[in-house]
Amino acid sequence: MIVSVLTSIGVEALNKTFSYVVPEHLKEKAKVGCRVLIPFGPQRLEGFILKIDNKSVDEFEYKLKNIIDVVDDFPVLNNELLNLGEYISKTTFCTLINAYQVMLPTALKAKEKNNISIKTKSYISLNQKINIIKEYINNNQRSKRQIELLESLLKNDKLEKSLFDSAVVKTLVEKDLIKVIIEEVYRFKNNVIKENKKIVLTEKQQEIANEIIDNLNNDITYLLYGVTGSGKTEVYIEVIKKVIEDNKQVIMLVPEISLTPQMVNRFTNVFGDKIAVLHSGLSNGEKYDEYRKILNDEVDIVIGARSAIFAPFKKLGAIIIDEEHTSSYKQDNHPRYHAIDIAKVRSKTHSCPLILGSATPSLESYARAKKGVYKLLELKTRVGKSKLPIVKIVDMKDEIKQGNSTFSKELSKDIKDRLEKGEQIILLLNRRGYSTFVTCKDCGFTHKCPNCDISLTYHKTTNTMRCHYCGYGDKMLYTCPECGGRELKNLGTGTQKIEEELNLLYPNARIIRMDVDTTSKKGSHEKIINDFKQEKYDILLGTQMIAKGLDFPKVTLVGVINADTSLNIPDFRSGERTFELLSQVAGRAGRSDMEGKVVIQTYNPEHYSINYTRSHDYEAFYQREMFIRKQMSYPPYYYITLVRILSKDYVKGMEESRKISDYLKKHLNNDTIVLGPTTSIMYKINNVYRYQCIIKYKKDDKLNDTLIKIINHYKINKNINVEIDNNPNKL
Repeated sequence: MIVSVLTSIGVEALNKTFSYVVPEHLKEKAKVGCRVLIPFGPQRLEGFILKIDNKSVDEFEYKLKNIIDVVDDFPVLNNELLNLGEYISKTTFCTLINAYQVMLPTALKAKEKNNISIKTKSYISLNQKINIIKEYINNNQRSKRQIELLESLLKNDKLEKSLFDSAVVKTLVEKDLIKVIIEEVYRFKNNVIKENKKIVLTEKQQEIANEIIDNLNNDITYLLYGVTGSGKTEVYIEVIKKVIEDNKQVIMLVPEISLTPQMVNRFTNVFGDKIAVLHSGLSNGEKYDEYRKILNDEVDIVIGARSAIFAPFKKLGAIIIDEEHTSSYKQDNHPRYHAIDIAKVRSKTHSCPLILGSATPSLESYARAKKGVYKLLELKTRVGKSKLPIVKIVDMKDEIKQGNSTFSKELSKDIKDRLEKGEQIILLLNRRGYSTFVTCKDCGFTHKCPNCDISLTYHKTTNTMRCHYCGYGDKMLYTCPECGGRELKNLGTGTQKIEEELNLLYPNARIIRMDVDTTSKKGSHEKIINDFKQEKYDILLGTQMIAKGLDFPKVTLVGVINADTSLNIPDFRSGERTFELLSQVAGRAGRSDMEGKVVIQTYNPEHYSINYTRSHDYEAFYQREMFIRKQMSYPPYYYITLVRILSKDYVKGMEESRKISDYLKKHLNNDTIVLGPTTSIMYKINNVYRYQCIIKYKKDDKLNDTLIKIINHYKINKNINVEIDNNPNKL
């Protein structure tokens, strides 16, 4: 028996299978999709069996080696995932092994010495009829500890073995009176808050749910465009009820880890514990347990972030992607897949609908819906008595003149008013840390990362300067290393600094901060959200992670400290990202019957992205942004591919970038636009220089072959690395 094995080495030069012989004693275990341990040169590696061949050993020109062992009792990769891996490899230009590894939890990746075991707990239970046990108790009155154990088991079906003396347990096991049962224990526990919330759908919600339910056996992509608070989740729940009734399964994606506990809580209250959770906040052991629940058909629903799209369901009945506009659904490192693209492939494979939900759909999705590629479903009003909040825009240029650099007069007054009324407040700051950078007032020196082209951020709690790209850290400077001056200033504002100011301005307010620093500990997202929902805090201050999906009935005021941050990024999507962020965070206010207000502080009050937020007018924003995109030949009118060239040598990197740009211009269609080469916005990260070419095209049948030729040309070049990113998140 010969097998073709894909090794765990993810380099382009080894992106192929190698043939091995399966020894007689392993033939029954060796199946396509299983991991095997193989000799590879002087190393021992793991790999996946991709093919079983009936060829004879004599047909090979070289001597085949035997596989050492079969790692799995069942295939880790089923046929669907094997095909999906090939799709990812072709569309993202990654190696096949990288495509397969990204689908799996760490415990199931092809990686030797990957020791993540199943967690178990030992129990004891009676092994004889009750009359025999009682007879033993009567005849052995002196054995007090044995009697105590047996009497406990007469009252309970089973008890934890660790509660009793091991010698006593051993004796009773040997006498065949009790038995030891070893059961698997799942490591992840949902902290469910019970809700007695009866869901009654509005006429419009029911109409939309019925439309989807009537097409549960069709691979239709729906865009559910509903304003914040319009009850999209209730529609999802109604659809899922029918899918489960039909004995099928559902994948539900949410964009942020912070949203997972809330969604899990909501779904658990409706569907019980038939839910698995998959996201990066879980330990490797927890992910392994949750994944095996799916493999063993113990759950009907998977809720998670981007990678949950690979959940190995065999009877998929619907895929739901909430907040579909979010950039986190696209992976920024290899393989650069987009969860929506994977969802479309799986939707087609299983003939089931894909539902994309958002209050601010991406321009690409809304344009497809307008053209009929997606089916558009709309919820234009909030549920019940809640209304969209009043949005007030404050020009910070005027406020600065009055000495109000962080909080405008209006926002300060509104915070005070809500605190006095016992209502809650959300404040959004699009930045973490204490300040943006430290600079010398005398000579202009800025404390930068030695590895990257970026200033370091000051973190007051640790009194350190940190690079948010490579992780480099340094002590806080008090003397300028360039001129020796002591006039070092912290410029910019971070969440820590805002928190400090809030504590000074409102000493009696209970303030909780939610950013990358405060949510690094396990379970911290869930704790902060639950504590705020249970009104243990008055003010929630945070970064983008607080902007989407969260539902706090007592929040009546949302303040945006610096609306311009995302506008100032040199990217064609900056206007769209700003509108999305402001609209989403505005949607956190007034979600119950209390009126909501939003205060947006900006230096660009006339910008259309900010102005359309004031009127909650997505359609007008869409029309304006589409006009600009058409003029500039950007998506959705054109597709974009980014070719990034990386090198530790500045000159070589630039030389090869020019060659690549010339090659693209020469070999692609005449109507395809090639821009560059230029340096990337972040032109140096971790001592690697970054250059790029941007390709804009409507249809180019030469593109894939041209890009593959470039990749193949550089795959053994140690000085140059080429990365391809289709439809990149940022340029």
